[in-house]
Amino acid sequence: MKFRALLLMAALAFSFQFAYSQSKYEWKQASSAGYSYKYVTNDPMQTRFYTLKNGLSVMLSVNHKEPSITTKIAVRAGSNSDPKDHTGLAHYLEHLLFKGTDKYGTLNWAKEKPLIDSIENLYETYNSTTDVEKRKEIYKQIDKVSGEASKFSIANEYDKLMSAMGAQGTNAHTAVEETVYEEQIPSNALDKFLTVQAERFRYPVFRIFHTELEAVYEEKNRGLDNDGRKMYEAMQYYVFPTHNYGQQSTIGTIEHLKNPSLKAIRKFYNQYYVPNNMAIIMSGDFNPDEVVKKIDEHFAYMQNKPVENYTAAPEAPISAPIVKDIYGPSAENMRVCYRTPAEGSHDALILDLIANVLNNGKAGLMDLNLNKQQKMQSAGAGMVQYKDYGIFVLTGSPKQGQSLEEVKDLLLSQIALLKNGDFDESLIQATIANAKLAELQGLEGNDNRAAALMSTYIQNKGDGWDKSVSWLSDQSKITKQEVVEFAKKFFVENYVVLYKRKGEDKNTLKVEKPPITPVETNAGKESEFVAKINSMTEAPIQPQWVDFSKDVKKSKIGKADVLYTQNADNQLFRLYYKFDMGSWNNKLLPLAFSYLSFLGTDKYTAEQISKEYYKIACSFGMSAGTEESTVSISGLQENFDKAVSLFEHILVNCKANDAALAALKGRIMKSRGDAKLSKDAIMKGLNSYALFGSKNPFNYTLSDQEIANITAQQLVDLLHDVMNYKHTVIYYGPQALPKFTAELTALHKLPSSFKTNTAAVSFNRTSQTANQVLFANYEMVQSEVQWLRSTSKFNIQKQPTVDLFNSYFGGGMGSIVFQTIRESKALAYSTYAVYGIPAKKEDPYTIKAYVGCQADKMNEALKGMNELLTTLPQVSQNFEAAKLSEKKAIETERITQDGVIFSYLSALKMGITEDPRKKKYEELGKIALSDITKFHQEELANKAYTYCVVASDKRVNLDDLKKVGEVKTLTLEEIFGY
Repeated sequence: MKFRALLLMAALAFSFQFAYSQSKYEWKQASSAGYSYKYVTNDPMQTRFYTLKNGLSVMLSVNHKEPSITTKIAVRAGSNSDPKDHTGLAHYLEHLLFKGTDKYGTLNWAKEKPLIDSIENLYETYNSTTDVEKRKEIYKQIDKVSGEASKFSIANEYDKLMSAMGAQGTNAHTAVEETVYEEQIPSNALDKFLTVQAERFRYPVFRIFHTELEAVYEEKNRGLDNDGRKMYEAMQYYVFPTHNYGQQSTIGTIEHLKNPSLKAIRKFYNQYYVPNNMAIIMSGDFNPDEVVKKIDEHFAYMQNKPVENYTAAPEAPISAPIVKDIYGPSAENMRVCYRTPAEGSHDALILDLIANVLNNGKAGLMDLNLNKQQKMQSAGAGMVQYKDYGIFVLTGSPKQGQSLEEVKDLLLSQIALLKNGDFDESLIQATIANAKLAELQGLEGNDNRAAALMSTYIQNKGDGWDKSVSWLSDQSKITKQEVVEFAKKFFVENYVVLYKRKGEDKNTLKVEKPPITPVETNAGKESEFVAKINSMTEAPIQPQWVDFSKDVKKSKIGKADVLYTQNADNQLFRLYYKFDMGSWNNKLLPLAFSYLSFLGTDKYTAEQISKEYYKIACSFGMSAGTEESTVSISGLQENFDKAVSLFEHILVNCKANDAALAALKGRIMKSRGDAKLSKDAIMKGLNSYALFGSKNPFNYTLSDQEIANITAQQLVDLLHDVMNYKHTVIYYGPQALPKFTAELTALHKLPSSFKTNTAAVSFNRTSQTANQVLFANYEMVQSEVQWLRSTSKFNIQKQPTVDLFNSYFGGGMGSIVFQTIRESKALAYSTYAVYGIPAKKEDPYTIKAYVGCQADKMNEALKGMNELLTTLPQVSQNFEAAKLSEKKAIETERITQDGVIFSYLSALKMGITEDPRKKKYEELGKIALSDITKFHQEELANKAYTYCVVASDKRVNLDDLKKVGEVKTLTLEEIFGY
């Protein structure tokens, strides 16, 4: 998927009279420290593009805001490049690049290699064998030899390496055109990182394969339970009947998943993982002259080879609508999909603009005509851009009593408006202005920068960066007439319509579970290579603490407290009014806040309000939580007074609109019905039931009758009155505190005294004295299980132990839970266990464990997790790595912007008056594995749990669950409260 390059334009404070013509975006050459590079003039990221002697691309963007570096190692090969008889291969390979080489991930390569070779040959035999019984015998041999090989392998050494150097977000992804390996590392770990990565790609060993293969099976099965995933794959398939975009799914077919070839995977690796087909991309805190030299030194061993990239035959035009039905248990929705031209083309530029003209979340045609007028449940538009083609997508969900066909007609009616020119030309320039604002905000982070560079490398090896940088400049030159003429030619009967209907998917087939004997992980052992990396010296990074007394400035506006932090980086502001009340004080509050967006005043209609905010590139929002609510207003400081005064006008002068409320009620009722079709919502409800019983926060909601009885005037009265309740003013922006308070005092009218909140409803937590199972039936291939238990109240003294326990036990890929449940036993694709931290000091900690697995693995998964909850494995090496990772995460973390204020407020809820990270950092070195073990025994072991299970009663045996504890099957009404 193309992530349109997010750009930070040169001027941080800008006028809406764009002077784009003054900027030129041209490629230039330069040299520094003996290396030549290219760059694009007026690129605010100041990216350097190097091509090393062996063809390896290096893209570097410096950002010194925090001592960390986001890295992406990108390979220009994804599922497009999979062999026709081995789809899913690129994705397999991505998983295997975490398994080590002949130097790490192994205790004795000389003894391990013959077994690895034997496994590879057995898979080739297995692949070519069709007799069912013979296949079973071969797999038994694979399982046996894999068990022998695992005695010499060390699972997850890569993750341990990265964790020990303080890396965060260790991950990778495979898509149609790319495979990308991602890390966020401390800037002082660069030498270690490059040494590890150079070794990682030198000679990857495909060890512990059959358990990893099982994880991919699980990933495939999870996709079969995901209606959104099915819609995505159907969109690809029907929009691209020839191209591999549609004909080869990234995860592969069931038949190919069941018949892997390690030889084919090695061939793929040798063919595409070559320097002239790869890029190392970095954004963060470094010296580019030093970094490019180090990359060159570490990766010079790679040899340039010819790469034959996938070339597709041109797709025939879609000459008539293609209509298809997709079935599944979740709520109905639909898509209209148009095939679009190649990336970087002028057509792609216009279509990206059109997507925002139609749907920008504020004042697009769909926003105003469909969403604001509540003509359907929801509507949207967007672009998915690949190298050769893209997809322009219209999405819609029906409201109550509305057919999917009616939704389609409404979506296409907005295309008709576009073709007829029924929109203001100012909408185009407002779209550009708001896009620029979003990019100002987005490119403050390294990940967005690196993602933009990664995208342009995959699609054109970075050669299109000049177009990416000039994207908004080029769009600003597009006229309304050009949009209209283009729309008339492009949007004809050339689309695919996908209707996601509620019903049984008769094509769903799961990947069957092969018999797997748990493999040895050698968790407490270490290769010589890892020991060498860990012994490398690195310059220390000193942690930085937030001093709440200095970094959060305090003032007053009338009776309201003000919390202030200055924005010294740019001219953007964020203003909040924070209320200590929510739906537990008044059930109508969330509904009233939602209602406001559909109301007008004596001066503006609801649509005009959206347009006014869009014109000035500002926005406002109101959100009501359970105990707190927030009003937020943000945008350019030069438009601060306009944005704030307009909101104040709306709140005071909004008028009741019965028709809008009737439509909102209908959409709410539809949303409530849709939630009952969502397995995620059902599991969330089970969790709440487990912790609080039948009366719980999840099902504390308005009844159908209460919703029916609500009047428009009730909600408007509540909105008119809301500022009479106590609230705290929070400001992050460029204005000095005295000037800000003076300006806001004139804009924000406050009462002489605040009203007292209605007392909040309270909920009693359950006390788990015996195991219990809460079961919800849902038609799915997988089963999902969560373990829950409330424990003691928050105690700041034990917080360092809690955080370290989570890191060691169940919080990531290197954790005990992950290594045991997934790596050793291949029981689940996703699993974790955490000792959850409450949001306020009055509340208890909550133990939560999770396994999502095939239904026929559920009993084994239950047993596996229960063993870990009862007995904590002792792996001193993992413990020390977890401790080091926690310490380095604190050293490199920088709390900035309005995060300073929200950290302060979070600390206050915990009864803390200073940065809690400071105490944690001081205490980490004192904590021993014995302390973690004692904590586990006191808080987790031999305790009663409530097991929340969402699964199909056709695929799991409830009698098996009765062996765990008393089973209570909950109805949807019991879970949701309506």
